[in-house]
Amino acid sequence: MIPLPRWRLSQAVRHLRRGGVIAYPTEGVFGLGCDPCREGAVAEILELKGRPAAKGMILIAADFDQLLPFVSVPPAAVLARILASWPGPVTWILPAAPRVPAWLTGGRSTLACRVTDHPVAARLCRAFGRPLVSTSANPTGRPPARSLLQVRRYFGRRVLMIPGPLGRLEGPTPIYDALTGCCLRGGSQSGGNPTT
Repeated sequence: MIPLPRWRLSQAVRHLRRGGVIAYPTEGVFGLGCDPCREGAVAEILELKGRPAAKGMILIAADFDQLLPFVSVPPAAVLARILASWPGPVTWILPAAPRVPAWLTGGRSTLACRVTDHPVAARLCRAFGRPLVSTSANPTGRPPARSLLQVRRYFGRRVLMIPGPLGRLEGPTPIYDALTGCCLRGGSQSGGNPTT
C-alpha cells in the first residue's frame, strides 16, 4: 500500500465531514472529491470546475457495498461483468437508487460509479466510510491535473491536497454503460466488454 500518513488521512476525513473539497490521486489523473451527500460541497466542485450540474458526477468507492445506497443492483449477468472489472480503473453507468439527489445524477436515472484500485483513493473511501465524488481536477476545457503543482495552479488553496502517485492510466478512466456494455469515454470505442 502506498504510504499515507495517518495524520494526513485524518485531516482529509475531517475536511470532508465539514463539507470541504479535496484533491487526491486516482488511476490516471488527480481528482476533486467531496462528500456526495452534501449538496453544498458538490456545488463547490461545480463552481471550481465551471462544470454544468446537468453532467452529473462520478462516485468512487473502496468496495461495492459502499455503493449500494446509491445504485440499484442490475441483473446478475450485468453485475458479474461489472464486478469482474472491479476493483479497477473502469467506471460504469449504473441505474441510480431511488431518491439519489439530482446533484449527483444530473437529473438522470443513472449514476457513474467505480470501485477504485488506487490505494490512496480506496483508503480515503474506507476512512471516510462512504464513497467520494470523483471528477478530474481541472477547470472545464483545461487538461486534467497530473501533479499537485498543476492542481495548485488551477485552484490555489481552495482545495485540500492529498499527495500520492497516480495509477497506470494516462488520463481519466474509461466509462461504460452497464446495461449495454457500450463505451462512452476512452477505452475501446467498439463497445466491447472491458473485462476481456
